[in-house]
Amino acid sequence: MGLVYSTITLSNPVLNSIKPIEVTSLVDTGATYLCIPQHVANQLELSELQKREVTLADGTSSLVPYVGPIKVAFENRICFVGAMVLGDQCLLGAIPMEDMDLIVHPKYFKLSVNPASPNIASGLAK
Repeated sequence: MGLVYSTITLSNPVLNSIKPIEVTSLVDTGATYLCIPQHVANQLELSELQKREVTLADGTSSLVPYVGPIKVAFENRICFVGAMVLGDQCLLGAIPMEDMDLIVHPKYFKLSVNPASPNIASGLAK
């Protein structure tokens, strides 16, 4: 399977005066969190909440800023999460995808809302 990219909208739900930004994000079901580059955290004026240790694809670990809250929007879905600040591109991991009830179509290299619940995100709470 190739890489899947999608456009998502990020905003700061605490500071409504800051305009949302659209970013192209790598969609990675093997990653856990939303990851954003420093310039996105700066643009959204996100506060560092703490440091988090993150293990990278090459097996190394690093201490990175964890910022938030961030409102993530995709099509008719939203969620509120924190994000690791690292790298030079946005990465949409499993937590925000699960929260918004999104699926990846590997055949089409596309992110979309779950067709079983197209109008309202659903999830398990049991």
